Amino acid sequence: MRIPLCVMAVGAAVLIGCQSSPSVPANAVHVFILAGQSNMEGQGVVDMDHPRHYNGGKGNLLQSMVATPERYAHLKDAEGNWVVRDDVHVRFRNRQGVMAGGLTIGYTGYGSMDSRHHIGPELQIGHRLGDALEAPVLLVKTAWGGKSLFKNFRPPSAGGETGEFYTKMLAEVNEALDAVPEEFPQLAGRPLVVRGFVWFQGWNDMYDEGARAQYEDNLVHLIGDVRAEYNTPRLPVIIGELGNGGPEANDKMLAIRTAQQAAATRPELQGNVKFISTTAFARPKDESPNVGHGHHWFGNAESYFLIGDALGQGMVDLLQP
Repeated sequence: MRIPLCVMAVGAAVLIGCQSSPSVPANAVHVFILAGQSNMEGQGVVDMDHPRHYNGGKGNLLQSMVATPERYAHLKDAEGNWVVRDDVHVRFRNRQGVMAGGLTIGYTGYGSMDSRHHIGPELQIGHRLGDALEAPVLLVKTAWGGKSLFKNFRPPSAGGETGEFYTKMLAEVNEALDAVPEEFPQLAGRPLVVRGFVWFQGWNDMYDEGARAQYEDNLVHLIGDVRAEYNTPRLPVIIGELGNGGPEANDKMLAIRTAQQAAATRPELQGNVKFISTTAFARPKDESPNVGHGHHWFGNAESYFLIGDALGQGMVDLLQP
């Protein structure tokens, strides 16, 4: 007997969750939630090359594309224009307003529909998912700089006061789902299926002893609560490592890394969570645009590209039947 998928309304949208069955409607939009703090917002520099402010452009995306053209060949078309995918869509509300459109550069905290000079993990996450799935993909990105899981993103099941940005995260996802007919009219009328959750965060929790001690449990609660919100008890989840600076790190950062890795193996999460190491993607500050921004991977575009590639491939792996 085939168990039907659960269906619920989010505003005007029809959202399908409850992965009791592996079946997904053939005309469904596959929705992926990307959440975290400033490194999920995206700090990878695309083209800025001021000698003092951006280290002459070292490590920006344009220079990276020259150094390793085969890696980035899919980002530009034959005329040298940035490719905009018509099968992968992105929605991100930042300080400038809502950005909504086909996958390309610029969906970051600094970006707008008229100004695109940075990338985040979403760029290559989207390419990986778009290449792997026949169905249209919608990335709903929700991220704010300087926010902890301990307080700001604190999930309800962790106890204490629910974090303001946990509530905002879900509100923005639901807003995005409800806005699909207006912002993506080509997708109107299709069922929306939440297929995955990508979490890339940890910097602020590193500096508080209580936050470090609770990080593993809080992350498990976060995953459980997001799954409950969208009635998807086995929703695939990717945890991106706090990998700034590479493998060598102080005890505080190592504590967060250990907690992230441990959370992915917790039995109550039913084995459908994957920890992705990111330390190999760190690049030296002297080879990067923002030499004083270690918390932002020095703005190195290759770092953000490779992080997104690994997170995206990890999600593709989890989606395999």
